[in-house]
Amino acid sequence: MNHDQYSDDYIEQILTRTRTVAIVGASPNPARPSHEVMVHLRGKGYRVYPVNPAEAGNEIAGEQVYASLAGIPEAIDMVDIFRRSDAAGQFSDEAVAISARYVWMQLDVRDDEAARRAEAAGLSVVMNRCPEIEIARLNLKPVLT
Repeated sequence: MNHDQYSDDYIEQILTRTRTVAIVGASPNPARPSHEVMVHLRGKGYRVYPVNPAEAGNEIAGEQVYASLAGIPEAIDMVDIFRRSDAAGQFSDEAVAISARYVWMQLDVRDDEAARRAEAAGLSVVMNRCPEIEIARLNLKPVLT
């Protein structure tokens, strides 16, 4: 896969087939992009699970926060990574371990080796993109829950 560009069909398929999203690096601060994206995705009909070990057991935007992907009580379709590129590989590998379908690395987050490992395990990967921006750009309708 060429991770320098993605077709609109590829992005649309991921976003329309996703129902559950784990937001790794979710912040309780409403001014942070991870918080905004989490709230936006929930507003579009996705079931979101914030993941942040420092906030585990608390709530972010009314959603219970989990310490890890493995602790989420539901199957996760997409793992949305809001962490530095050098930390993305760990969470990509965890996405494989929980049998997620997609790994999505946020703007300015890229780890080509992690992408190769995830793809070798059968996951689709997007790097250096924001699902909130892509939903608006492609004018996607809310998902049915």
